[in-house]
Amino acid sequence: MNIIEVESVSKKYKLATQNEAKSLRNGFTEFFKSTPKEEFWAVDDISFSLKRGDKLGIIGNNGAGKSTLLKILSRITKPTKGHIDVRGKVASLLEVGTGFHPELTGRENIFLNGAILGMSKAEISSQFDQIVEFAGNQIAQFLDTPVKRYSSGMYVRLGFAISAHLNPEILIVDEVLAVGDADFQKKSLGKMKEVAANDRTILFVSHNLTAVANLCNKTLHLEKGKVKQFGETGEVINNYMANMQQNVYEQHFNDFANAPGNDIVRLKSCTLVPKLFESQTYMDVRNSFSLNIEFWNTLANQNLNISLHVYASTGECIFNLSTPVRQCQIGVIQAKTEIPANFMNDGSYLISFMVVKDKSIVLHNFEEVFNFEIADHRVDTTWYGKWPGYVRPNFDFPIAQISNSI
Repeated sequence: MNIIEVESVSKKYKLATQNEAKSLRNGFTEFFKSTPKEEFWAVDDISFSLKRGDKLGIIGNNGAGKSTLLKILSRITKPTKGHIDVRGKVASLLEVGTGFHPELTGRENIFLNGAILGMSKAEISSQFDQIVEFAGNQIAQFLDTPVKRYSSGMYVRLGFAISAHLNPEILIVDEVLAVGDADFQKKSLGKMKEVAANDRTILFVSHNLTAVANLCNKTLHLEKGKVKQFGETGEVINNYMANMQQNVYEQHFNDFANAPGNDIVRLKSCTLVPKLFESQTYMDVRNSFSLNIEFWNTLANQNLNISLHVYASTGECIFNLSTPVRQCQIGVIQAKTEIPANFMNDGSYLISFMVVKDKSIVLHNFEEVFNFEIADHRVDTTWYGKWPGYVRPNFDFPIAQISNSI
């Protein structure tokens, strides 16, 4: 028997139009005389089922309907159409402070949440010390303080500790781990894996595909409120990443007059070629990739070099790489290099390059000729949070026992 069944579930919201916003400012009478509101379907005709012990990852871009679906499954909001059947006690951690009474203390909220899950006072008491220990010293210090005075980080720590330790049959978690610090994320993801091993059902919304891949056996990909794909995690993530990596990997210009640049130098072509493994459909941190740049040069006897810049999507320059200076004649000039595997971290990147004369005069800056993404990949780890840094070198770093005495 399935523990969760979702059949043709849709959720509609009504959005105020610009004219309605004006009428609201002019008075409620005019507002209610206004034309019907615009309809927006946050989720649209979603169906899937889960068996007891399934771990479902829910992925998709912002606005895909992930959080709305979890609120429906948590019975926080009702679907406009469709039917859900949830068989089991549900603990939800959706937004900071969900399920907390702000006037009650941390201690009182632990017992309140347990009671909501149908647990006896004795059952909650048996888990109480573990909950407080997991939440951390700061929570222990303010355990008898009303939670309305807690920071968002304290809310998350206590909320997750309660949800994960009160033995719900279904645990629903929505990207909330991103609020905590790295140590808390590591501890929380480890706890989720422990809960998953105890035949509990988990629904986990996250942009961290590594965490989804390691925790979930099934994945639901939502796109604009609809089901794009539902199935085994490996297949769904593979297709999702292949679809997401709509990157600029090559540009070719056959017409000199219309090519980017100026009367001295113009871009002829540029290609980025990842060296993928067999059956691989997208680039991750394990792959090297080659860069090939060709440009037209219109003047003789120029001392030229290329200065290449790799940027993070947030604008920081990750590194700069320059060719040697070469005396160039009229014609096509080429520069090639290879970025090694296990060098750049996962993330979104841009590449620009400048053609420089005499090591100091920029003839032209070709901006954002490449736009690409590198996916995460790791094995044999319990840490699924974001790997820090922009580079991710894989240097030899051995560890050895050199003594058996202290």
